[in-house]
Amino acid sequence: MCTEVIDEREHSHVVHLEKRSLLCTCRPCALLFTERGAGRGRYRAVPSRYLHDPGFSMTGTEWDSLQIPVRMAFFFHNSDQERTLAFYPSPAGATESLLPMDAWRDGLGATPLAAQLEPDVEALLLRQVGGVSSCLLVPIDVCYELVGLVRLYWKGFDGGQEAWERIDAFFADLADRARALGT
Repeated sequence: MCTEVIDEREHSHVVHLEKRSLLCTCRPCALLFTERGAGRGRYRAVPSRYLHDPGFSMTGTEWDSLQIPVRMAFFFHNSDQERTLAFYPSPAGATESLLPMDAWRDGLGATPLAAQLEPDVEALLLRQVGGVSSCLLVPIDVCYELVGLVRLYWKGFDGGQEAWERIDAFFADLADRARALGT
């Protein structure tokens, strides 16, 4: 935005709402777009909060009702379309789930974490491992970082050991960053 040189690994992001894209920015530029309506409503700064709900639980039946074909997905509210969208990472990139979202509204969408979600810039990142589900509220750019991780390391049909080790480490780091809802 301002052409300031930014650190490749540590910098802020802004969502260009009309183009549905992420822009890398310096911290001062990102701060210009923290309020809704700034930049004529075309841009929103991606916040840096990570939350988890210690009371969150999801049964296998509830997971199955989402009809997500892999063990992880992210959900965010698209203000332009006025609806929640679901994506899951794949070796081809972020894949939108085109399945009905009734299960979202009746289940995950009714959780305390979902009530905290900032449209366009935050997502609920859901994962199931060994029949146990976890859910984190994260900045939207984190979800696309996960997509990049899957694209980079996924091998074969099941991903391979290295991909799953990196995915596990990624989720462990997110869990360490997340603070409990209400604190």
